[in-house]
Amino acid sequence: MVVRKWLDGDARVTIWCVVVSAVSLGLSLGGVGKGMMPFDVAWVAIILCGVPIIVNAAIALVTERDITADLLVSLALVASVVIREDFAAGEVAMIMQIGALLEDYTSEKARQGITKLVKLTPQTARLHRSGEEVVVPAEEVVVGDEVIVLAGEMVPVDGVIIEGRTSINQSVMTGESIPVDKQVGDEVSSGTINQFGTFTMRSTKLSTDSMLQRMVRLAREADANKARIVSLADRWASWMVIAAVIIAAITWAVTGQFLRAVTVLVVFCPCAFVLATPTAIMAGIGNVTKYGILVRSGDALERLSGVSTVAFDKTGTLTYGKPVVTEVLPWADRYTRDELLALAASVEKRSEHPLGKAVAASWQGPLKPVQEFAIVAGCGVRAVLDGQMVRAGKAEFLIQGGVTIPPEAMVAVQTAYGKGATVILLSVGVEYVGMITLSDTIRRDVPQTIERLKRMGVTPLLLTGDNVQAAGEIARRASITEVRANLLPEGKMQCIKEREQGGSHVCMIGDGVNDALALEGAYAGIAMGGVGSDIAVESADAVLVEDDMKRVPYLLAMSRRTMKKVRANIIISLSINLVAVTLSIMGVLNPVTGALMHNCGSVCVVLNAALLLRYRDEE
Repeated sequence: MVVRKWLDGDARVTIWCVVVSAVSLGLSLGGVGKGMMPFDVAWVAIILCGVPIIVNAAIALVTERDITADLLVSLALVASVVIREDFAAGEVAMIMQIGALLEDYTSEKARQGITKLVKLTPQTARLHRSGEEVVVPAEEVVVGDEVIVLAGEMVPVDGVIIEGRTSINQSVMTGESIPVDKQVGDEVSSGTINQFGTFTMRSTKLSTDSMLQRMVRLAREADANKARIVSLADRWASWMVIAAVIIAAITWAVTGQFLRAVTVLVVFCPCAFVLATPTAIMAGIGNVTKYGILVRSGDALERLSGVSTVAFDKTGTLTYGKPVVTEVLPWADRYTRDELLALAASVEKRSEHPLGKAVAASWQGPLKPVQEFAIVAGCGVRAVLDGQMVRAGKAEFLIQGGVTIPPEAMVAVQTAYGKGATVILLSVGVEYVGMITLSDTIRRDVPQTIERLKRMGVTPLLLTGDNVQAAGEIARRASITEVRANLLPEGKMQCIKEREQGGSHVCMIGDGVNDALALEGAYAGIAMGGVGSDIAVESADAVLVEDDMKRVPYLLAMSRRTMKKVRANIIISLSINLVAVTLSIMGVLNPVTGALMHNCGSVCVVLNAALLLRYRDEE
């Protein structure tokens, strides 16, 4: 088991191998053990760090016909051992393993978002069958079954309500911050939550064909199709191996000195080249981490550097994701603004609806006691206060109670709806007394963030499952001109694909389960970590831990700067290698001094990458 982990490059085993190898090389360099041992102590490093490289290079070459950077390293190792330059062989092997560890550290971790999305799938369903109520596994529900959904339960399959009315929390699908009222004839989707009351629905799809399962399948496909960034050393390995072998062979043929040919192979080893990318990536990731941004991998940072369009979710991303009272409009002269708000808060205090909770939270004064409180699912609440029936809810709810709503008041209601707000109307007895409007509020730093992105040449785009009016109002406040509303998760993903087919690299920024598919399928994804669901976080390439939207432009700028540093590191490493190869051909360097010189390139690369840690977000 340990041997398998050693050969497979298990990180913990490799770390121990590098530590022990460093000690052995130190002892070898100091001459410890010479004359006392039948072999150079540097052989410990050759075996611990070199054998896995040689084995993996051979496997890749034989089974996959793939030439990797490990093959060039293996040639240098074998050649160094043949001419008894054990220290050089051990040093090269250890440096390469250190580079592999750095790449592993910044490589992509296995995504868990899809697994968590699968866990959202309802496991059981409550059915009417043969005059009885039975509970069966969700996968046994067939089209046409009558399914009963109790308050607080998850809808097991897609279907249509045939009895009852309720409010459905469908944020998992649309991202809407406010539950949607449903009645007979309305469609409901698997994975959404029944907020109030019991209803009966007729299933229209099998559980395997539900919208939630489509999300799971599409997320898996998107993850499989997202290209993983191959290390630059491996991309160019074939040419490097060919060039190294040809130059070494010509050197041997012309000079007749095999030592020079081996030195060429040693200095050609891509140690600095291997370190060029991961050291800069680590420094870039370390920099943004200081500002509350977690980047998943080097692949992610490279993708973020190429972003040309940023697609924002609305609820919970551009906005805080919670409804708040924005206006209190009394109608009758006998109520002031505060009195109307206190009246509404007294009635809504016992409500479990997010709108009712928002109204109650907006009033900090004393509340009056109420009797006979009742929730009418999908309509509103009512209670007796000071001997009179008080209603709070939709216009239809008040009208059913005998209340006459003035035409001018209905105009105000429609105006509020046009701005994307939600309205609660109030009546005392049969008298209409006013209305309260609620809406989601835009995050304070959003306009500044959008402006900075535009200055960087990045196009902002709003993708939301909310209605056109609400989306348009938030887009106007955020100065976003391109808006797509009423989108299901699949629709968001399709919009992103269309943009990318047009040549744009799209970064999706979202916070909820409904954004997971778009985050997974986009060229790059950023999740809101504070309010975001863990599924969205696991599906993203980067996470804003404190939901600090103004950090997005800095993240994109830092990713671009990091990739410039990667390119600079590559130029540095190749330039030093070129000089070292020239000196090796001339006989100035031997395998040991050649190994030391080309490791100077590794030091230069690391120091240059470390400069990234000095940059600050001046905003």
